[in-house]
Amino acid sequence: MIPQRSPRFAMVAGEASGDLLAGLLLGGLKARWPGLQGFGIGGPKMAAHGFEAWWPHDKLAVRGYVEVLRHYREISGIREQLAQRLLAERPDAFIGVDAPDFNLELERRLKVAGIKAIHFVSPSIWAWRGERVRKIRQAVDHVLCLFPFEPAIYAANDIPATYVGHPLADAIALEVPRAASRAALDLDDTHQVVAVLPGSRRSEIQYIGPRLLEAAAVMQRRQPGLRFVLPVAPGLRPLLDPLVAKHAAGVDLQLLDGRSHEALAACDVTLIASGTATLEAALFKRPMVIAYHMHWLSWQMMKRMKYQPWVGLPNILLRDFAVPELLQDDATPAKLADAGLAWLDDPPRCAALVRRFDALHRELRRNTAQAATDAIEKVLAA
Repeated sequence: MIPQRSPRFAMVAGEASGDLLAGLLLGGLKARWPGLQGFGIGGPKMAAHGFEAWWPHDKLAVRGYVEVLRHYREISGIREQLAQRLLAERPDAFIGVDAPDFNLELERRLKVAGIKAIHFVSPSIWAWRGERVRKIRQAVDHVLCLFPFEPAIYAANDIPATYVGHPLADAIALEVPRAASRAALDLDDTHQVVAVLPGSRRSEIQYIGPRLLEAAAVMQRRQPGLRFVLPVAPGLRPLLDPLVAKHAAGVDLQLLDGRSHEALAACDVTLIASGTATLEAALFKRPMVIAYHMHWLSWQMMKRMKYQPWVGLPNILLRDFAVPELLQDDATPAKLADAGLAWLDDPPRCAALVRRFDALHRELRRNTAQAATDAIEKVLAA
């Protein structure tokens, strides 16, 4: 039953991408219920909508089996404390935003206790770890899906789900603000610009950052006129500065505090870590080279479980190697540089990619905040 008062939602979003998605969702929820209360684990995008973060989102920003094991005690301790507090607070609903390894077990406990559990962003059961669908069935009352093919998977497993589109497709304009972004970054139209996006997690910076920075150095040597921009996620500047000094000394590289959307809008090509940022790059219609590198043991475990030939979201959605993926041992500076320069040397190939990304953008544009809020309202009323 929908409460007569403004609802109280508990939410958990891990890392920068989850904070971004949750912030966009909160915008829709606040439009429906201006007096709602939100609390749990989140970041600055959520805080901008009045969300009360009991723990910061970056506490959960760990990827890879080995890396998670190193932080397991702290993360499981946070989850236990949060569960106890939410069982006492009894919010009208819990909304887990991505972070399935953390959220699904928490959602299961809350659902058993009679608290509505909603998961926003389907775990990638169509790409790997498909057995998790059983845990999802036990854990959630409803799944909010970002991609159009996902609800059918859940329907086949008796799990209520709704396609709500991707909020980034609403937030990012169909027409790329290239000139304005270049002006904001002090880049003129004569520059060829490469955006370097090594990820928003510390582990990604450590494993992927050096490779992308060395690739930038190779590209600079081959084409001295290139300009590079690197958006830095909050709190990661002390980690990146020494890597830049070591691996990209002499590169015409501008470090930005955040501003990843300006960097993507302004660039001609991006060297980018696999993850949500690759979808952002596709929505900005940018050619890209997707890279990933992790601890060797995490990689061995992960590659045995994946079901599809693609890792990057743009390729998964287009069901094609529309953009190059250089993963693990293939993610060498030389190969990354070659692939990046190949885009700059082939305008017709870039134009064809823009057309495909534009069609994808329009398919994912569904006013996600409103569609998700409508679905959440129905869950509350059930």
